[in-house]
Parts: sequence; C-alpha cells; structure tokens
Amino acid sequence: MTPAGHLARYGFTDDGRSSALAGPDGLRLWDPETRRPTGEDATTLLETLYFAADPDLALRQLHRLVEAAGEEVRDAVLTDRALRRRLIGVLGVSATLGDLLVANPQEWRELQGEQNKRAAGYATRDVSTVPALRSAYRRELLRIVAADLTGAADVDVTMRRLTELADATLAAALAIASAEYADLAAVCTLAVVAMGKCGGRELNYVSDVDVVYVAEPADGVDVEVAMRAGSTLAARLMEICGFVAWPVDAALRPEGSRGALVRTVASHLAYYRKWAKTWEFQALLKARPAAGDLALGERWLQELQPLIWSAAERPEAVDEVRAMRRRIIEQIPRSEIDREIKRGPGGLRDIEFAVQLLQLVHGRADETLRTPTTIAGLRGLIEGGYVGLADGEALLRAYRFLRTVEHRLQLQRLRRTHTVPDDPSALRWLAHALGYRPNAARDAVESFRGDWVRHAQEVRRLHAKLLYRPLLEAVARVPSEQLRLTTDAAKARLELLGFADPAGALRHIEALTGGVSRTAAIQRQLLPVLLSEFADAPEPDRGLLAYRQVSEKLGNTPWYLRLLRDDGPVALRLARLLALSRYVTELLVRDPEALRLLADDAELVPRTAAQLATQFAAAAARHDDPETAINAVRASRRRELFRIACADLLGYLDVSSVGVALSAVIDATLSATLGVTAAPGLEFAVIGMGRLGGEETSYPSDADVLFVYEPPPGMADDAASGLALTVAEELRRLLSRPAHDPPLGVDADLRPEGRQGPLVRSLGAYQQYYARWSKTWEAQALLRARHVAGSTDLGARFLALADTVRYPAAGLTREQIQEIRRLKARVDSERLPRGADPATHTKLGRGGLADVEWTVQLLQLLHGRTVPGLRTTRTLHALEAATAAGLIDTADAASLRAAWQQASRIRNLLTLVRGRATDQLPRQGPDLAAVARTLGGVEPQEFLDEYLRVARHARQAVERIFSN
Repeated sequence: MTPAGHLARYGFTDDGRSSALAGPDGLRLWDPETRRPTGEDATTLLETLYFAADPDLALRQLHRLVEAAGEEVRDAVLTDRALRRRLIGVLGVSATLGDLLVANPQEWRELQGEQNKRAAGYATRDVSTVPALRSAYRRELLRIVAADLTGAADVDVTMRRLTELADATLAAALAIASAEYADLAAVCTLAVVAMGKCGGRELNYVSDVDVVYVAEPADGVDVEVAMRAGSTLAARLMEICGFVAWPVDAALRPEGSRGALVRTVASHLAYYRKWAKTWEFQALLKARPAAGDLALGERWLQELQPLIWSAAERPEAVDEVRAMRRRIIEQIPRSEIDREIKRGPGGLRDIEFAVQLLQLVHGRADETLRTPTTIAGLRGLIEGGYVGLADGEALLRAYRFLRTVEHRLQLQRLRRTHTVPDDPSALRWLAHALGYRPNAARDAVESFRGDWVRHAQEVRRLHAKLLYRPLLEAVARVPSEQLRLTTDAAKARLELLGFADPAGALRHIEALTGGVSRTAAIQRQLLPVLLSEFADAPEPDRGLLAYRQVSEKLGNTPWYLRLLRDDGPVALRLARLLALSRYVTELLVRDPEALRLLADDAELVPRTAAQLATQFAAAAARHDDPETAINAVRASRRRELFRIACADLLGYLDVSSVGVALSAVIDATLSATLGVTAAPGLEFAVIGMGRLGGEETSYPSDADVLFVYEPPPGMADDAASGLALTVAEELRRLLSRPAHDPPLGVDADLRPEGRQGPLVRSLGAYQQYYARWSKTWEAQALLRARHVAGSTDLGARFLALADTVRYPAAGLTREQIQEIRRLKARVDSERLPRGADPATHTKLGRGGLADVEWTVQLLQLLHGRTVPGLRTTRTLHALEAATAAGLIDTADAASLRAAWQQASRIRNLLTLVRGRATDQLPRQGPDLAAVARTLGGVEPQEFLDEYLRVARHARQAVERIFSN
C-alpha cells in the first residue's frame, strides 16, 4: 500500500530539507505537487529509508553519494533490493562511513552481489602496500557492517568476521614490515598473539587490538640481535595498523609498557613463573596466535598452559579477580556509571569476569572450558553444569544484546565508545539503529530502555551470584591433581584424607558421579570440595555416607544440586553439618526440603515464641483428625529443630540462645497439642518445669511439666478431674507416638508426690498440698515453674501460688538447708550412672550442670523473697543477681558461669554429634574430636584439659558456697 501524505510518514523530521533532497531537483523520489512518491521504485526506496537508524541522514548521504558517483548509484538503489537494504542501512547508521563512501565514490560497488560467497579477509585483494591495505580494510569493513545491519550476520558472526579481518590486517602489516626490513626479518621469527577481544574472536568495530609478541632467533643468530630485529618489526607493524585501521596495544605483555616489546618463549616463561600476577593469567585466557609464525605462537601458548590452569590455586586468586572488577567500576566517572555498557555494573565486563573466573577455577580439570571466546566459554559452563541452564541462557542473551548496542554506538562515528547517550535525539537514533520502532504502548526509546534495564539487572544479579559464589574459593583450594583422579589414585587420596574405608568411599563417589547426566556433572564439581570438608571431620566416611543418603533422597529434585552449586554457602555448610552431626543428618533425611534453610542466614535465625505458636497452631488446625493434626505439629517441630541445630553447629547461636529457642519449640508444640486435646469449658494449663521452665532446654531434654486445671462451674470435682486426666494423657500419647522426628517425652515426675501422686490436680488441690505437705525439694523444683501452654489466667494464678512456696518469707531453716545438702550429696553419690566418669559427666559430674544449678537454687531459696533479681527461672540470670547483691564472690560467680555454659554447650554437642542423648564426655575418640572441632578446632586433649580445669574451679566454688 502506497502511503499518502507528506514525507514525515517516512520518518523524516526535517520536512523542508527532505522534500528538497527527494524532490525533482534532488533524487527525484518525491512529487511535491501530488505529495506522493514518483513511482513504485521510489516508494520502495522511501520505505527502506523509513527503517534506517536516521532517515534524514540516510537521505542526505545518499544524495551526496549520487552527486559524487553519478546516476548509476540512484538507478542501482532503485532496482537492486539487496544493494538498497545494505547501502541505506550503512548510510543511515554511520555518518563516518557515509563520508568515506562519498570520498571514495566507487566503493559502493562492494555492497553489490552475493556477499556470503566472497572470501573473508584479503584473499582477493592486493595488500602489499600500506595505502592498498588501508583501502582494502575499509572495503572489507563496509561489507561486514552491511551484513550486520541487514541481519545477514548476527552478532556472533559479526564479531568473528571483525576478528578475521583483524587477523588478516595484522598478517598483512607484518608482511609489509618484513618486506621493508628484509634483513631484520631474516634473523628472527615473530609470532603475533592476539589478546583481549581479538584473542577471544569477539572484536567490535572500534577497539584497540591487544597483542603479545613472541620471537625466536634464526639459526646461528644471537638472541639480543634477534630481539632487536623483532622489536623493530613489531613497532613497524603497530605503526602500519594504527594508520590503516586501529591502534595495536602491547601493554598486556610481561611488565606492561615498561617491559621488552618482544621476548623469547623462555623469557616469557621465566616471567610468568616468577612474577606474573593473577590478572595476567586471567588475560592469558584470551591468548590466541593470530599472525606471523603461528607454530611459534602455538608452542608459546602450550608452554604456558600449565601456568594458566594452576593460577586459580593461588591463595589470593579468587579475591584478586573480584577486587579487579571492583576497581574497574570505581574508575568510571559517576556521571557515566549508569550508562556504561562495557565497564559499568550490569555490563559486558560483569559477564566476562564471571565467565573467566569460572574458567580459571573449573578449567583446571575440565578442558572443554579452555576457550578464549566468552560465548563458547559460557556454553561450556552451561553444558558442564557449572552454570544453571536458565542463568546461562540469560547471560548469553544479555551478552549478545550488549554487544549489539556497543556495535551500534561505535558505528555512528566509528569512534571507541561504550556509553549510552543521555541526549534524547541521540537515544532515539540508537533505539532506531537497534531496530526499535514506536508502537501503541511505547515509543522506541522506552522499548530499548526496558530491554536494556532488564538485561542489566539480570547481569548484575547473576554476576554477583557467580563471581561471589562461596564454592569458588573452596574449589580453587583443591589442587588440580585432586580434581581428576584415576581409581587407584582416588583410593590413595581418600586414604590420605582420613577415610577409614577408601574402597567404600570410592563406591559412594562412583554412585554419585557415574554417567553423563547433568546431575552427575554437577556432583563431579561438588565432590572434590566436599571431600576436603569431610576430611576435616573426625569421621569422613560418615559425612560422605550421609551426603549420599541426602543426595539419593533429593537427587531427582530440580532445585537440589542447583542450590548446592549456586546459592551461597549451602554446599560447604551441608558438608560440615553432615560430617559432624548424626542428629542433623537424621533430621535432614526425614525432611530433605529443610536443606533450603542453609541458603539464607535469615533462615537460620530461630523463630520467636509467638511466631512458633501461630505456626504450630495453624499446622494443627488444617486437620480434623487429632493424630494427623499432631503429625503436622511434629513435622513443624522437626523443621525447627533442624534450623536450631544448624545455626548452633555453624556458630550463629550461643548456648543460652539455643536453650531459649528449643524451649520455645516445646512451648509451641505443647500449646498446639493442647489445642487439639482440650476439653471445652475446662480451664487447663501446662506449667513448664526443670530446663523447660528455665528456658534452658537442651536437645535431649524431655518436657518437664505440671498439669493444672480448674473445674467449670456446675461440674463435679470427680468429673472435672477425669476430664483433665483425659486431656493430659491424650496430650502425652499423641506426642509419644512412634514417628520419624526426635521424640518429645512429657514428664510430670516433678508433680507433688512424684510418680505416686495424681497426674493432674486442680489449683485448689495444689494449694492444699503445698500448704500442708510440701517438701523442700518441691519448693526447689518450683523455682523453675513457668506457664508454657493453656489458660494464661490459670497459669498466672498457679505461679502466684508457687511464689509463696519457692520464695519463702522466712527463707530456709537450718534443717531445710541440711536437707538440701543431704540431697545434693545423694545426687553426687547415687544418681551418677554406673561406670560414669565423675570428672567428665556434664550433668552430674564434678563442676557439671547439677553442681552449678543446685548452688544457684540454694541462693534463690534463701534470698529470693528479699532480692527481686533472684525471682527468675533462668540459672545465669539468678547467678548475676546473686553476684550483684553481694551473695556470691565475683570470681566464684565467673567460675560457675563458665562451667554451666561449658557443660550445657558440650551436652548439646554430644547429642548433635552422636544423634542420641548422652551426658558423658569421652576422654578420647571421634566424638571428643568432633566436639573439640566444633568449639574452635583445638586439639582434643587440649580441649579436654580445658574442660577439666573449668569444672575443677567450679567445683571448688560450689563447695565453698554450700559449706557456708
């Protein structure tokens, strides 16, 4: 359909000038009388001009070219569709190329005919002189630009063709230099090694070409003479290329601009072995022989391979690459940082640095990653499982997009630039040059900005994810020879790492890494690092077995290995936890989804009591069947135990925080269960006792409780008692049913009369009992009483009653003090298990938990009525209050605090390590070693000596306080 109306319909903004250039006195494309094109060919040409980056510029340059080259150009453009698209594309995007065509009016013919069948480079051209080479370069560049702008070549092909042209230009320039200095060329051989973008076959339109020169003397020629000759040839090559096409930069050579321009292979090797920094090996990833003696260049590159692919093993290598990227960003002017598509955040350098660092680290063992090309390198990383498929494809799309933007920016004036303009008209030109056109929703600039911002955000995110992946440092620390082992070598290595059963460990590894699947490929990346982590534990075999169990549970889950490879420190954390803790392993095998918690530090923060109560109640409320409801509650409890245990072992929680967190989990569990078993109308409360009441719960702790109820009005006491007993017994039954989670025993043995007394009592019955028959030990037990579930009002009334018993107005009588001493002596002599070592029993041994807690509780019973700070269920809080009130010497208080924290921490760790409750710290063996490693990595014997010292000082303090 022929458009009607004025020339603005074809994208021209200067209507008057475009009318003149296209009108009867110009190109004769437009009839001002009819305000229509002069014919069908003219219409087609005007429509082609509409799709130019700048239709006004294209029309103006076409008019100038016709004036310079004659009517033949006009006729050809009107009738030759291929030529029309190529020529208008070039004229509309680049004022400089248009000027060159006008200055060299016969060169437009380069755009005629079948372009793809013509040989690349200078195969059909005379390039024996500098002017001839310059002309040939300009013509070849014109062909590349035309193919790019018309879509005949995508950005990958364009970069390759520009690189091929650069290689041919370097070779031609060296040939000219060698002809000019034939005597010098005879005394040496010279290889030109492309570096940077040229080495990577990803050159852009306007860029320095980075090179390194390697030379060797001819037979019988002195090395110094040959190097001087090579330097002269290299300098002349650089001079020629600077005149013909672009500057040649040799600053990436050893010692940079201060170093010799040309070196022998041996000189290069000597430098790289002794002096080279990490960034220089990173630069060598792009090295590629491009011109001159290619065999010499290949020999140089092969000699350097072992050095390149061991660079990542330097202790500082990964950090140096990251630091260099940060320095590049810091050097960008603030006014340009958000518009820099090369060096800025979210730009090309972000992609290149991420790819190159991954190549340095993983390319040591995987030779498929040893490519100088960013796109090929990224493809290899995707196929090898080092980068997720979605992440890799996003980077590839972004790289191609940014490279295309860079190409268009440089074409306008054939200037080196990587900065998106902020001028509206320049932005509009860039958007049009990239093929964006306005639509009903957005104009061309908005569309371009939307895509640019989206790609840049993705690049920034993925750059941070890949470049700062914690696993990178760990993989880099594994020596190259350990990344690729034969079966025999692997067995020997496993034995050296401390595996007790190397053959069994190898079977686990083969089961995890066998085959050609993507899963196996990712496991092959992870295992060298994980094996090193397992080796740091006392029982490496256990860690590897646990890892296999978890992997087999989750191996087919899409997110599992991606999480280990990509997300933060998950893999290293998992290895540490599996190697140290049977408790964590068992929880994870039962609930593999909990692994996700390790990806985020925030997920390792224990939930508050209020959060847990809401969460557990909601889990129960989703089910009508009581057993199903409590299974859901217990599953939530299992997840929270995993969270707390992981945070504990990874050093995020102190022992007091662990106690509070574990107590909150039990509170929420009891509360949610009571919500299921509660009898309507019956006021019922659960009082926490012992370590639960003190919010000092350990992993093996039962829930010590008392049950209290209040009969509803009109209900007989017997009926209310029976109803309350049913509630309590059902609560205990539901929580003790066999299940996959650690059991929660609900122990009511601290109730009045102990096991001989009724399981539940009314508040009135408790009041009557404590007033008439209460014993001293029961008052002591009430020191830790705390409401944990059920009726808040009833709980508060019970605690008010408890205060009258646990904080007696007159303190303790002499007889009561003696009774406490006798009870403590019985605990020391009778309750210690047969065969237990009293020096290292964390609960009942000398300087253990019982020693400290009985001492503090004695002070609470004696002075709780007069010292408000002692009215607390928590041991350390009461100890601080007693010290502040002058009831205990500061040094003794410090000894008691240290011993309590030590015994509590070790008791927890023993459970975590062994997977079951134990209070006995062994004097040798893997359990002792695991506890010692978790508590700072000291030698087991040194750790044991410290435990005994702290316990001894605490025991001495206990004896002083009890005797007084």
